[in-house]
Amino acid sequence: MATNLNRGTNSDLRRRAIRSSARAPDEESSERSKNSEFQFGLWLLLAVQNWVLDFGRPIAMLIVPLKYSPLSLPSVGDYFHMAYNVITPFCLLKLIEKAPRKVSSTLTYLTIVFFVMGASIHLVGDSVNHRLVHSGYQLHLSVAENPIMKELKPRTLVSSFELLYFYDEQLGHLMWYIPFFSVFLLYFSSSFVSKAEEKKHMESLNLQPKDWFLAVISATYYWYLVTEGQIFPVFFITVLLMTAIRIIYRGSLMPDANAKFLFYTFFMTLAFVMLWVMYLWNDEPMRRKYPGLVYIPEPWAFYSSRFM
Repeated sequence: MATNLNRGTNSDLRRRAIRSSARAPDEESSERSKNSEFQFGLWLLLAVQNWVLDFGRPIAMLIVPLKYSPLSLPSVGDYFHMAYNVITPFCLLKLIEKAPRKVSSTLTYLTIVFFVMGASIHLVGDSVNHRLVHSGYQLHLSVAENPIMKELKPRTLVSSFELLYFYDEQLGHLMWYIPFFSVFLLYFSSSFVSKAEEKKHMESLNLQPKDWFLAVISATYYWYLVTEGQIFPVFFITVLLMTAIRIIYRGSLMPDANAKFLFYTFFMTLAFVMLWVMYLWNDEPMRRKYPGLVYIPEPWAFYSSRFM
């Protein structure tokens, strides 16, 4: 009797295991299909905070009277930057979390840690550089060419400000933007679905008119990011790698709505950058400030040279 009872128990366990294993692929497929749907809320949050906290940061620094933000204390724009340094990695982590295919947690954590560190370095350097504007510093000139730097004594202090500029415009930007675009690249490579899933969920994998409008808004911001951040090589390599991934997956996997959104957004950004360069191709002040092989003028330097 005990033997029959054990046999019955083992048989029940086997049946449950079979049912569980049969449900697992269906549940995994269902979860992947759900994550392949366009994450409009996350992309909208990312776009709004990019425009308000990053693009709006230097504007807030300039328009808020000094009596409300003394030069010896953080400006309103600095608090914008602090908020950006918290909200952006949150959005990126949520995107990775919702990727249809699992992304390496080690790579994700490392890129986010470097992103926060680079953005924080930039916070300090950018804060001081923009506060110098109130003392006559001209953003469209190099550190050594600025009139207030030519009058600075002792002259070795100029090297200290050049170091500050290096942390702000070079090291800070690289440690900020390389991880930033790396996260997007990781997410993009994990946002492809099989052709069978594409046929099954065709409607949810296509972009709607409001999604295209958001893509244009986002691309305009990324134009600002690429030009003001002087990170065109990083951005261009990202676009090339995304194109290569799409070509490699063409035969077996198709991009979901989020991958399409990111891909088209970055290609629109590339077009906007090219139009910007063409517009300022013969601008003498910008040519003097950006004499290198890659000529990508900064919007704020252009504004400073024209209106300040």
